[in-house]
Amino acid sequence: MTANRLLSAYTWAFLIFMFGPLILMVISSFNDVSPPSVTEWHGLTGKWYAFFWMPEEALRADPVLRALDRDRFIGCFGNSLTVAGVVVPLALILGLAGAVLLTRWRSRANGLLWWVLLSPMLAPGIVLGLSALVFWGRLGVNAGLFTIMMAQVTFVAGYPMLILMARLQRQPIELEEAALDLGATPLRVFRRLTLPYLAPALISAGVIAFMASMENYNTTMFAKGGACTFSTEIGAMARNPNGHPPVINAVGTVIILLTVAAALAHTFLSRREERKAA
Repeated sequence: MTANRLLSAYTWAFLIFMFGPLILMVISSFNDVSPPSVTEWHGLTGKWYAFFWMPEEALRADPVLRALDRDRFIGCFGNSLTVAGVVVPLALILGLAGAVLLTRWRSRANGLLWWVLLSPMLAPGIVLGLSALVFWGRLGVNAGLFTIMMAQVTFVAGYPMLILMARLQRQPIELEEAALDLGATPLRVFRRLTLPYLAPALISAGVIAFMASMENYNTTMFAKGGACTFSTEIGAMARNPNGHPPVINAVGTVIILLTVAAALAHTFLSRREERKAA
């Protein structure tokens, strides 16, 4: 009985520690005070959410919002989408190639190759960002979105590789061998057998790669040069000596809601597929 109580107390303490700050962030995003606060309540407001579409006259009338550059923030968010639009396909292609190589090619070098391919995931983001900056700078490429893309691909590709490896290791290799024995070319086997089997894992890997690209700060910060992204702009806004603007809390709340909605939708669709299969 005592052990169960201790386990329950630990579980509740863990949940409060994990989700308490998020709940406070959501509450403070509706408080009409800057910097955000939950102890000093100045009234309920939704203007921190309306920052992105309110008229210019209303924007200039508010002293907190007037100090923010809305066009720059939206432009930085667009840059993040552009970067992710390049990083995700490249990461999937490289991750798929690495997964197939490590699961289908049997040699003594597999262990070494495993660590070589995963080493960018273990390296500090600062090192990856500066390495990309120096490498491409020596080739005459100025720091910007391109160097951000190249720096992110080096480590983001590791996530799809691990996910696809786990999926490939469960695929019966006898199916591929039988198809080859019956005269199918390796490309046809890959296209008709392997890719359809990997489709769910590819979708999951793409989502994770997209999130890793959008939220990355350390690597992007040191490879961006004069460019900006969603994460680096939020980081710059958070370094305000007078406290970060509540707009950041509003953005965080929207991200949480989208994440929860996506998780619920995935659970609903998975259960519906299970019921159909049953």
